[in-house]
Amino acid sequence: MKNIGTLLLLLPWITACQISKKNLAPNNSLSGFTIAFGSCNKLTLDNFLWDDILEGKPDLWIWGGDIVYADTDDAAKIKSNYNALNEVEGYHDLKTKVPVIGTWDDHDYGLNDGGEEYKTKRQSQEVFLDFMEVPKDDARRKREGIYAAHEYHTGNGLIKVVVLDTRYFRTALTKGTASEKRFRPNAYGVGTILGETQWQWLEEQLSDSEADFNVIVSSIQFLSNQHGFETWGNFPHEVDRLKKLIAATGAKGVLILSGDRHISEFARASIEGLSYPLIDFTSSGLTHSYTTFSGEPNPFRVGEVVTTRSFGVVKLDTRLMKVILQIIGDGGEILGEMIQEY
Repeated sequence: MKNIGTLLLLLPWITACQISKKNLAPNNSLSGFTIAFGSCNKLTLDNFLWDDILEGKPDLWIWGGDIVYADTDDAAKIKSNYNALNEVEGYHDLKTKVPVIGTWDDHDYGLNDGGEEYKTKRQSQEVFLDFMEVPKDDARRKREGIYAAHEYHTGNGLIKVVVLDTRYFRTALTKGTASEKRFRPNAYGVGTILGETQWQWLEEQLSDSEADFNVIVSSIQFLSNQHGFETWGNFPHEVDRLKKLIAATGAKGVLILSGDRHISEFARASIEGLSYPLIDFTSSGLTHSYTTFSGEPNPFRVGEVVTTRSFGVVKLDTRLMKVILQIIGDGGEILGEMIQEY
């Protein structure tokens, strides 16, 4: 009976170990933590931003999806794309100096605008996890979906990064008619982005979080919902569910990082029951961008849309509880900036 009692006491610790935990990265100050992130990276185009990313000395690189453009049912071809990316000099250099985590989107998942119907998703998951160098005993190797949580201790605070999977479980979209945009919102309550298992996991991650900042990584935009492409807004009930969950859990300093759109922008909204505004920072793309962009509605936008190829930087200060968000282009040029205090 003593052994059983000891095991029960250890269970919370064993469960907690399913979260990747990291100590202070060498580039970091005691109260600061710098994240660089980006999405939409084609191997057939010039991968020219890696030196600028490294120049900023980030403590972490986050892939926001579309790491490569495979678009195939053949997992071996997806793997060959990842292998080719690992051979890109700038990215290889980054991996030797900076921890790398992230999520996928449709083109590295394997099916344009794809979701649960993609027939090679399990095999695609395996090659994605291999690319991300996820240990063989990691929980993601034994379950469906690539969602994960990571914690980083700065010495004066704690950062939690919650990486979502918006592909594996996502149900069908509603296509627009010839006179409408590409997609229109599903009827309220119809379909899911995350799937119930991932929703329950996300609730646990936010409810149990002791972090000063909780960074949620979503491959698709959360706040911007009127452009007619993929967005959480195509599942309006899922948007409401996440807003209510963030407010109900009392998680501190929640902000969302997204990609997909081939533009970069900041969005900010007041959420009922939340004492601070919710930010959705979109960074896209690394190698190609929406150069013909002529405008689109986003009632939550802060500042201007950036259509130049770029990456995002998030500087988190756990002592001052302040975040500096920057859109960075070639040569380290700051193309957009936003500051938020919590």
